[in-house]
Amino acid sequence: MRAVDATLGEVAGNQLQNLCRIVGIDETDPVRLLGDVLSATRSRPLSQPPLWPSDVADDNTPVEFSVQFEDNGSRHLRILAETIPAAPGPAANLQAARDLIDALAGRYDLSLDRLHSVQDLFSSASPQGKFSWWFSLIFTPDGAPKFKVYFNPGVCGAESAPHLVEEAFARLGLPEAYSTISKYALRRGELDRLTFFAVDLDHSPQSRVKLYVSQHAARPADAEFAASAVPCIDPGLARALCSVLAPGTEVFTGRPLISSYSFVEGDHEKPSNYSLYLPIRDYVPNDAVARERVQQHLRMHRIDPAVVDEVIDAVTDRRLEDNAGLLAHVSLRLSPNRTGTTVYVSSEAYGGTPRRDR
Repeated sequence: MRAVDATLGEVAGNQLQNLCRIVGIDETDPVRLLGDVLSATRSRPLSQPPLWPSDVADDNTPVEFSVQFEDNGSRHLRILAETIPAAPGPAANLQAARDLIDALAGRYDLSLDRLHSVQDLFSSASPQGKFSWWFSLIFTPDGAPKFKVYFNPGVCGAESAPHLVEEAFARLGLPEAYSTISKYALRRGELDRLTFFAVDLDHSPQSRVKLYVSQHAARPADAEFAASAVPCIDPGLARALCSVLAPGTEVFTGRPLISSYSFVEGDHEKPSNYSLYLPIRDYVPNDAVARERVQQHLRMHRIDPAVVDEVIDAVTDRRLEDNAGLLAHVSLRLSPNRTGTTVYVSSEAYGGTPRRDR
């Protein structure tokens, strides 16, 4: 699906255009924004190594796509990306992210109050960890794009992460949120690790503050307990996701499960949403098996399983049996009276997930 000496912008742009057609979205804004966020990497030939080892994808591609399926039949398209300047480095990458927000704020009327409230906590002259700030761009058929910023809680060192997250919640009017999440998802010592703190940049009452926790060596029961922090949902659906996507897995010893919690206007101590992210590529022999399991999950939630093939065909023409990693992970979103599933697909611009014995 790529020409000799194709650039990252060309390959990812073509994949994005295909995905826009599937979801029924005008491609103009998504393609333009993809170019904005790819920045210096946009015109870089894929015959050259990645400009920076981005952790967005296993092969250092600084972009990942996903399609969100609501139980009411609606679909959303999402891009996760890291913006990388021509002379990359931890501090330069952070500054490039801040510059991008400044450039987009007026064009899209971004809501920056919450970002400004916490950005100093997640900034450093010498950022630590694999990233500082990432971006999520969300597109629907009937609305303007929405934006989310992901912060690295360990940007000042892992030992500072709990304090930074607790302080961020307090500044955003959620002083009891961290205590709740600690009780349900940070109870196993070093096995449970703060991974992302995120804020939406839109003006909606449903604009979210989110915290993500990587749960290493977790059991399905750990995910079920983590989900029980949210009132009026069925935590057993988290265990069910594990049993369908990774049947027979008693302990997730590969890439960890990730639990996330969302707080919106009116939330205080308790979050109104829980999501479980399962890195399916670590628990299947290849993408053909991953496809079958994802389709089984979608059937259980009354979503047409054929959409998986549409998404796959939009980004690749390789044999699914040849590797695992195209279908990177799957998330189940649980809110009162509402569920949704998101399927994450790798661009594989730089070759995809390295093959290994399973």
